Amino acid sequence: MARRIDVIGAGGVSLAAWEFGDPPKKDPTDRKDAGHPTDNRSEALLPVQSTGRRSTGEPTSGSTGEPSAEDGVRSEPAASAEPTTGVFLLHGLMGRASHWASTARWLSERHRAVALDQRGHGRSEKPPKAAFTREAYVEDAEAALEQLGLGPAVLIGHAMGALTAWQLAAKRPDLVSGLIICDMRASALGAASQREWADWFESWPVPFATLADVRKWFGEDDPWVERPNPARGEFYAEVMQESPDGWRPVFEPEQMLKSRETWVYDAHWEELTQVRCPTLVVRGLDGELGRAEAQEMVRVLPLGEYAEVTDAGHLVHYDQPEGWRAAIEPFLDGVLAR
Repeated sequence: MARRIDVIGAGGVSLAAWEFGDPPKKDPTDRKDAGHPTDNRSEALLPVQSTGRRSTGEPTSGSTGEPSAEDGVRSEPAASAEPTTGVFLLHGLMGRASHWASTARWLSERHRAVALDQRGHGRSEKPPKAAFTREAYVEDAEAALEQLGLGPAVLIGHAMGALTAWQLAAKRPDLVSGLIICDMRASALGAASQREWADWFESWPVPFATLADVRKWFGEDDPWVERPNPARGEFYAEVMQESPDGWRPVFEPEQMLKSRETWVYDAHWEELTQVRCPTLVVRGLDGELGRAEAQEMVRVLPLGEYAEVTDAGHLVHYDQPEGWRAAIEPFLDGVLAR
């Protein structure tokens, strides 16, 4: 079960947070169900709660399980936080909260697990003139934690979401009790990287005729795919929505590039040194974060630890959900026992 809670981010941008309840009866690591609640139409959806203004509905998206205006959900006042440890999950660039569904389900057995659609992503607002700076993303996460009454929480971030998480941990240590960084580099990536991404977006054969075409292109035909990767295809199918001419991303590529350009030209080592809570750096063996850089990140972190997941690339929690859980669960247990 997932319940939407609307929160207000920096500059008044409306953000959709998703609180996950009891896990489904089926194995949450089953690929058929992982991250795709609407593939199982019996999955319960709880009413929307709101800490501010209500977001507008969006077209139905590809296998997300996130309720839209058509689902008949209604807005309610935010409930008081339950007396349990909070875990706050932040997706990466182009991602959405439902990418964390498999992880959040098993977390929700013992903790209050909430994932955020960050600005420009998922069901959160995508104002054309909104700021897509590092400061805006960090302030959004800060505002969400406070409005949800979730802190101090363990933050789990993938890629861009990991950077947001460690920047918030450095800024507001009172809100963060622990941190998990998944496959995000601290080094600058440079102008060439940004040009490659712009060219990559241009290469997408949108609109896609079907979700099967989405899965095939991102899992097999994309020039960036070295070998067939069904999990990658599923990951991108999750961020597509049906439009009159076919399937298109729920985000605006221009906003993704604006978001990315605010971090690729700079290194982020200094903020890592300012993180005082226990921190786990996780990488996929075939991911974008190399072992040497990951171990250097652990070295500069005051309370850093290291883990890696075999047979996993950048999308660690999608490629190897069981390996991902095995890597982070002992760390979580240790942090939450403190």
